[in-house]
Amino acid sequence: MPFYLRRPAVSERYGLPASTLYDWIAKGQFPRPVRLGARAVAWSVAELEVWERGRRTDSEATSGR
Repeated sequence: MPFYLRRPAVSERYGLPASTLYDWIAKGQFPRPVRLGARAVAWSVAELEVWERGRRTDSEATSGR
């Protein structure tokens, strides 16, 4: 069963305000949330972890590691 985080938890986990999250989503730089209901969205923890690993790999590549 997938595990999901709502927006406040995602903002807290990554230290990003909602405006930055949605800006990055629009630019394709952050995973899109899934719709839970008419007015509720959440992010798949699995997708967030993949995104996190990708960012680490990108930063390691640019820092010469």
